[in-house]
Amino acid sequence: MLNLDECCAVIFDMDGLVLDTESTYFIAWQQTAKLMGYGLSDVLCSSLSGLSYKDVCQRLQGWFGVGFNQHTFNQISDEIWRKYVGINGINTMPGFTGLLNYLVKQHIPYCLATNSHKQGAHECLNYAGLENVFSVIVTCDDVLLEKPAPDIFLKAAELLKVPINQCIVLEDSYTGILAGVNAGARTVYVPSRTPSDRRAAKLSDLVLGDLEQFYTVLMNANL
Repeated sequence: MLNLDECCAVIFDMDGLVLDTESTYFIAWQQTAKLMGYGLSDVLCSSLSGLSYKDVCQRLQGWFGVGFNQHTFNQISDEIWRKYVGINGINTMPGFTGLLNYLVKQHIPYCLATNSHKQGAHECLNYAGLENVFSVIVTCDDVLLEKPAPDIFLKAAELLKVPINQCIVLEDSYTGILAGVNAGARTVYVPSRTPSDRRAAKLSDLVLGDLEQFYTVLMNANL
């Protein structure tokens, strides 16, 4: 159960939580796999949700075997992805704009904490038109260990100048929820895909359908 009495700041994940980037990645990865003679199902793609770039590469190498050329895959998928988002942009997830406006109005500190690399995170935010929204952004380049280690969230709390146990971490994946729990934060699981991950739901303090529901929770708590 989420206790909001001592919560003072909100930490957003990026992929699948603020931005619908994962669907764009999956399109590029599946098209690239097909071009290279491999099959990459929706189920396999979904299992990559929340993982760091390094971990995604390791999973792909394990699935496709020793003949798989990761460098070629990365080059082709990057080209396909940039062409796709250059035309279509990247959508924000439902409820984000309303929640953001509420946090700003109520002077509640917030930041972005992602397993993505800094360059990629800023690129995605630009494609979504959010390049000036987050004054504090923590990426895997800023810490020693990526999620599910607590480092990214601990760094975010440090930069916000708010104790981590007074921060609410919003995440859409088991990896992210586990990182939030490891850090000692309050965690809210907002799954980006169905079925949701039972492990994440069990670990988190609260499970919601989208960010609009979290906006409602904050308003009802008079935060």
